[in-house]
Amino acid sequence: MAESDRKGPRIKTLLAMGASLVLLYLGYTTDRPGDEAVMVATVAGVAPTVSTPLVQQAGTVAFVGVAVIPMDEERVVENQTVLVSGGLVRQLGAADEVEVPGDAQVVDARGLYLMPGLAEMHAHVPPGDRPAPGVLEDIMFLYLANGITTIRGMLGSDYQLGLREELASGRMLGPTLYAAAPSLNGNTARTPEEAEERIRDYAGAGYDLLKIHPGITLPVWDHMAAVASEVGITFSGHVPADVGLLHALETGQSTVDHLDGMLEASVSAEVRARSEGGENVPMEEVLASIDDDGIAAAVRATREAGAWVVPTSYLWMNLLSPVNVDSMLALPEMKYVSQRQRDGWRNQKNNSGSQPAEVARRIVEVRDRILAEANRQGLGILMGTDSPQLFNVPGFALHREIRFMERAGMTPFEILASGTRNVARYVGEDLGQASNFGVIAPGNRADLVLLEANPLESLDALTRRAGVMVRGRWIPGPDLE
Repeated sequence: MAESDRKGPRIKTLLAMGASLVLLYLGYTTDRPGDEAVMVATVAGVAPTVSTPLVQQAGTVAFVGVAVIPMDEERVVENQTVLVSGGLVRQLGAADEVEVPGDAQVVDARGLYLMPGLAEMHAHVPPGDRPAPGVLEDIMFLYLANGITTIRGMLGSDYQLGLREELASGRMLGPTLYAAAPSLNGNTARTPEEAEERIRDYAGAGYDLLKIHPGITLPVWDHMAAVASEVGITFSGHVPADVGLLHALETGQSTVDHLDGMLEASVSAEVRARSEGGENVPMEEVLASIDDDGIAAAVRATREAGAWVVPTSYLWMNLLSPVNVDSMLALPEMKYVSQRQRDGWRNQKNNSGSQPAEVARRIVEVRDRILAEANRQGLGILMGTDSPQLFNVPGFALHREIRFMERAGMTPFEILASGTRNVARYVGEDLGQASNFGVIAPGNRADLVLLEANPLESLDALTRRAGVMVRGRWIPGPDLE
């Protein structure tokens, strides 16, 4: 990769391609997002019906006779009893050796598999003002119903800081929330001074991280990175074109979401030079110039910087490929989406100017190669989808994302790790917060999923849930349904 990449490759065709993605963020580039970005779930009555008794639940829960997939390493520990109280795993051991308290709620888990809950690391909680009563409850329950007990909200609003506490305390039933601040982008961080003011405000308010969108200039970026380091808050998201992948990594970007900038950084030096010389290089030539060495170098730079990637491959397929809109809107999970949002997605896809089929196929293929190389090199991968963007329904989209991770050659254990133990490492190392989750062990947060089959043998098992536990609150399968 040439030194010029530190300021972002000036490859017009690739930047034009990137502009297609920005269509997904209409409304996300100012302080007040447009309401077309808000997905409204319509699970009328479900969340209020089940949440009240569960929030009041106390005492000990015992999973008896269960096969435990602890996720500390690739293994299954048969015939265990796991005791949970006070929101934490207190004890686990052989079923004939662990004493179950007489007042415990016993879950007969013989023939079932217990693993840590999954994480959605690029979620979008409705931005702007707090939505109407019931909307948040329904969206949060969709995550839990899909075995997701942790989310990272990647577009903040003031009310989300309170929501984070409601979820943590159990006043609202839902996953643990890590909240990014409102977007820093070309409209909200136009000068170094403006960026600094916002960063100090966001850090002071208690946001967990900063969210980056396109449009930030290089001078603003460098000042932003310095101020973020000074106040002790990390930043994640997109790689602005003026910055480029290498410089974003050098200055501390924590997660590279959507594999942003990695495709551009993999382009050959010859094609980059032609583009920077003013030539409009055809997309086909750009893609053809990306070889294994270029991909390996981009991945190696990301790994050596200690950054993580959140691929969101399912979203990119929906965005770029000529998918059949009627088929997408007929997926089972669409029954949880309002008609207004379904119509919005239809219009968005029909008017997005999808890439020609062959170009789209090759872009998706290159992204698969980048993800496969990231996994081969041991680059930290975090599971995420960018829900609720373009056909991505909260919770359900994660199970569709998993198939793209499989396609890139990741094993079931590696995929599960990206949504469990890797997330705990990220929270501890990058956010500087408690990381006692993502592995089943005494003292860890009791975020658990009980499955009818072994997900290490087939990831289809993740959709066969006998129940979900979030911070020690048990939701049996019938209540999830």
